[in-house]
Amino acid sequence: MVVSLTGFMGCGKSSIGRMLQSLMPQASVIDLDTFIEKAEGRSIPEIFSSEGEVAFRQMEYRALQELLSGVENADGEDPLIISLGGGTVTTPECAALVHGKTKCIYLRTGLDTLVSRLERDREGRPVLAGKESLRERISSLMEQRSSIYEKTAHVIIDTDGRNFISIAAYIAGLIRDSG
Repeated sequence: MVVSLTGFMGCGKSSIGRMLQSLMPQASVIDLDTFIEKAEGRSIPEIFSSEGEVAFRQMEYRALQELLSGVENADGEDPLIISLGGGTVTTPECAALVHGKTKCIYLRTGLDTLVSRLERDREGRPVLAGKESLRERISSLMEQRSSIYEKTAHVIIDTDGRNFISIAAYIAGLIRDSG
């Protein structure tokens, strides 16, 4: 079984993925951005800066194909959990792969929560760059992305007011129940 975690940056995908690793030691947990950084030998902001978003999205698609083809060829029954990048499913090819080959969980998070979590990390997130306020930028991107996240997902979890460990425990239960 392959589970993917999607949602806007700052929703908790990477943190919840790490918690799932401790709750389910038999699972493999891969953060897609980290996977790409290791493969490319540079950070996501460096890739965006030197090659742009379109090139990064192509790298993201190839990385996702590689991860999912590796699972198809494996005999193991242990779950694979992939924490996607916030924009991964905005590429139609990636959205089709994620929806078709994983159990996709959308960590839906409200604007106020996202602004609070991202206000200290804007520089490390190239998609948030711009002259508009952080709130305006996140709101604009969420208008573009929310329906894509919802269409790609098989399960939607509202995260506002919940801590990451309770969300991770809930997801671990979903994985156990469907495995």
